[in-house]
Amino acid sequence: MAKMMSNECIFSACNHGFDMKKIDKVSVGMIKLPTLSNLASSLTLRESSAGEFFGRPVTLRGQERRAGAQVAAASDAKMINGIGKSLRWWEKGLQPNMKEITGAEDLVESLSQAGDQLVVVDFFSPGCGGCKALHPKICQLAEMNPDVQFLQVNYEDHKSMCYSLNVHVLPFFRFYRGAEGRVCSFSCTNATIKKFKDALARYKPDRCGLGPPKGLEEKELIALGANRDLSFVYTPKGLEEKELTPPPLPSLAVAGSQSKLNAPLPLPLPRSLKSTSEMKKDSKDNTLVSFGR
Repeated sequence: MAKMMSNECIFSACNHGFDMKKIDKVSVGMIKLPTLSNLASSLTLRESSAGEFFGRPVTLRGQERRAGAQVAAASDAKMINGIGKSLRWWEKGLQPNMKEITGAEDLVESLSQAGDQLVVVDFFSPGCGGCKALHPKICQLAEMNPDVQFLQVNYEDHKSMCYSLNVHVLPFFRFYRGAEGRVCSFSCTNATIKKFKDALARYKPDRCGLGPPKGLEEKELIALGANRDLSFVYTPKGLEEKELTPPPLPSLAVAGSQSKLNAPLPLPLPRSLKSTSEMKKDSKDNTLVSFGR
């Protein structure tokens, strides 16, 4: 053993990082082995530097498990968020010129601000199979006609408003155009989509209106204003003119009596010009008044 150790050699203890220098004629008892504390400190330093152990990547089992748990939790959270944000069928494929109506005021304001633009009001219900089947084609037509405004009215959310507008069949469509107001209204399905396309081709051509956009009809506005379930106030046009026009002042003259008012009032005759009978009558009246009759 002493002869072997006397030769030049390099001592490596399990490749743990302590290489012995060249030993020349040294006995075994003089070899100084590293302690456990020194080994632990060297291992900690090696592990903390970029996760490598003597130039080799090291992954501990505990860290592997924690990393796997974090990845699994992140994927679960992503899946839950994806389910919560899943689009409903009437929200899929919407185009920039498609808008969902939030109430009666929103509908009236959208129609009044449309100008000469063609506006299509789409009444649908989430539980209507025909509405669901027709929705992709309506979105496709909206994409092909960006100059047409599409307004969506959810029947389930606005039942009272739909009752006031006499909408009882779904899917139902109404076309509005500028000063003309409502130009057509009909119900169609996926099988009768040609009716919708024909209405688009007929009322879409550019033309100037002769006045402000009409929007809903007067009777429909009155019905919406009278509906207690809606927060919509409307004053009929006749009442608006009466409120703006001040009431006429009461006239003192009666028709046909203007000449009488202009004539001078008769003056009482002097006492000397009165007849004897009149004087007697005056004296008699004075006597009656004096007696308290």
